[in-house]
Amino acid sequence: MDSRKNKKYSLQASPQRSKYQENASWYVRIAGLLAFSTILPLNIHTTIKEMAYYTWLWPLIGGLIGLFVGLLGFVFHELLLPPLLIAGLVYSFILFFTGFHHLDGLIDMGDAIMAHGNAQKKIEIMRDPNIGTGGISIFFIVAIITVASISALPLNSIFFTLLIAEIGAKLGLVTCCTLSIPAPKGTGSYFIKAMNPLSMILILLISLSLGFLILKWIGIIGVLGAVLGGIIVTFTAKRHFITATGDVLGAANEIARLFTLLSMVIAFLWIT
Repeated sequence: MDSRKNKKYSLQASPQRSKYQENASWYVRIAGLLAFSTILPLNIHTTIKEMAYYTWLWPLIGGLIGLFVGLLGFVFHELLLPPLLIAGLVYSFILFFTGFHHLDGLIDMGDAIMAHGNAQKKIEIMRDPNIGTGGISIFFIVAIITVASISALPLNSIFFTLLIAEIGAKLGLVTCCTLSIPAPKGTGSYFIKAMNPLSMILILLISLSLGFLILKWIGIIGVLGAVLGGIIVTFTAKRHFITATGDVLGAANEIARLFTLLSMVIAFLWIT
């Protein structure tokens, strides 16, 4: 997660805030999480800690993002654009609409993984604002496979596949939150501490149900692919950093989307 964007939100409530503001209503917290996840000008005033209370609902917010993304893909399909061009435009829109928020984490984690040294040194590299070869390389790998996967999906189902992909991106993120050890500092720790196995099971069941309603068994396979992506990022982070930071969660989002799309491409080949 981009620490520069996090500056828009305070970690703790300021002394000047009213008692009502310090205990923001559930809809304010959820709206804050939506604003935190996109570039939508919602003008929500809340804190990271308050938003994190509803971390388990992030896949549903991903579904809202997916409605915009899927609609755009559908429009491009109706305009008869070539599949590869549609995929490139859609992926570019996803990155822009989410404020390049999680992409920053993916790049930072890529730099840290490529570095030599102990866990603490790698975390310091991950927090360095400079971009290295590792970050550029992992972005290229994730981007090219994501675009290729979108272009390989049936265009007549593009709205539904892109919708599931954004649910999957956030499901991978909360999977990483559930399985990770929070770093002592950073905004990511609030989201990690907010997740627990019961919340994870609940949102997984909801996501699986949505996947089935949207695309039957192909949707379920896509959702399971998202969980796999989140697990892979989690254990990669544990190997290199022991704990997880906001950048790790951002990387989980991007890689889980990739695994969701790739799983659905394979499912379409096997099932249809």
